[in-house]
Amino acid sequence: MNRTCIIINPAARGAKARLARLQKLARGTVIKTTTCPGDAEAQAERAVEQGYDTIVAAGGDGTVNEVVNGIGTAPVHLGILPMGTVNVFAMELGIPFGVEAAWKVVRGKHVRAIDLASANDHFFVQMAGIGFDAQVVKENNHTVKKVIGPLSYLLTATKVFVAKAPRLRVYTHGRMVAEGSFVLVGNGRYYGGPFAVFKEADPTDGLLDVCVFRGSDPVSIFRYMRGTLFGSLSTFTDVEYFKAKNLTVEANREVPLEVDGEVVGHSPVKFSIKHRKLHVLTPAK
Repeated sequence: MNRTCIIINPAARGAKARLARLQKLARGTVIKTTTCPGDAEAQAERAVEQGYDTIVAAGGDGTVNEVVNGIGTAPVHLGILPMGTVNVFAMELGIPFGVEAAWKVVRGKHVRAIDLASANDHFFVQMAGIGFDAQVVKENNHTVKKVIGPLSYLLTATKVFVAKAPRLRVYTHGRMVAEGSFVLVGNGRYYGGPFAVFKEADPTDGLLDVCVFRGSDPVSIFRYMRGTLFGSLSTFTDVEYFKAKNLTVEANREVPLEVDGEVVGHSPVKFSIKHRKLHVLTPAK
């Protein structure tokens, strides 16, 4: 029997208004609301144990990440109802942002098997960052984020880049292949919104896309930010882009790690990927 469970973050941007519509659309479907950080992961894990074969994450990237970590590699389907400040994973897979349209995708039962990436055993679906990017996420004010959305990251960034940058070393197969001030690792093309940082990324190829940024001064950081906005990072000689199945990032001091927009640890970080182990409900096209 097909059993569906929706896990919704009521604190996500616009979630309260959409919850009423969702309750009408998904009448008869179990809807569970989260109460604190980490609750979505715990509820997803329980839903797997209770035999649900479809678990839907209703929220932003943080909610999706928690639900994915609760599911892990269990043989269930993941549905996405985009809410919150941003949902880059939904954008990556072409999932519509309207509640009604997104629910139709869930009910359509078209499944796409994609890669499941991990950083220090914490799963992520879209991207991870070590260094500057993660420091911005760590210091970003959640109250300001709720009011002005993604712009809050830009405001925080202007404060972070004045600090002395760490030195990161990137290894694959036990050999150092790059060195820089911060590193971004992608499982999909987009970063932070509709910005295709990882232009060659394919979430089904069994490989991680890696960007190593060598510069650390304010001028370089602003140039990287502009390159991200205009899609020109691939032309920068001080940005190294490559693919790898496994990699390790070490630093000369403890450096924060973020995955899918949430800080989850610090360096050193071991990255790996499980080929097509996450089964996501996506538009048929």
